[in-house]
Amino acid sequence: MRLFVSYLDGREQRPYVRPMALREILVVPDPTLKKVSARVDVVDDAVRALMDDMLETMYAAPGIGLAAIQVGVAKRVIVMDLARAEEPPAPQHFVNPEILWASEETAPYEEGCLSVPEIYDEVERPSQVKIRYQTYHGETVEEDAEGLYAVCIQHEMDHLDGVLFIDHLSRLKREQAVKKVKKQAKAA
Repeated sequence: MRLFVSYLDGREQRPYVRPMALREILVVPDPTLKKVSARVDVVDDAVRALMDDMLETMYAAPGIGLAAIQVGVAKRVIVMDLARAEEPPAPQHFVNPEILWASEETAPYEEGCLSVPEIYDEVERPSQVKIRYQTYHGETVEEDAEGLYAVCIQHEMDHLDGVLFIDHLSRLKREQAVKKVKKQAKAA
């Protein structure tokens, strides 16, 4: 039985019917979330399977972005889907993403995080960034991001360096957020 779809250019992709696995999303104060993720040497089937699992996990949570470290894998891999509820899914895959340029102009945005459940606060970030990353098939892409796209990619890239959005807040707000998450976990 063949488990791959072949394209004319020689690429192969697992079909959408491939069974994927939901992974546990780590939450604060799990120390794994503070680890710096390692670069991916090659985008192979194992990395693609990780991204497939991450997307399924993100959709089930539900969320709009997820970094591999949030599921306990210290690799520089991110998935996102910024499609609105009424739009078809638009999954994006980022391997070894990096910011090439960030605008001096910043903008505040209320952020939340699957690793800091039910906590939301305003974070100030560059309003535009130019990014470089590898795709699901290992191609290198450079593009400009602004608005929610810029916010989300910067948020997820922070995870790759062991930074949570609450690390951008005051110490008091950060401590309150962690305390609230711990309290929620005990109540569950």
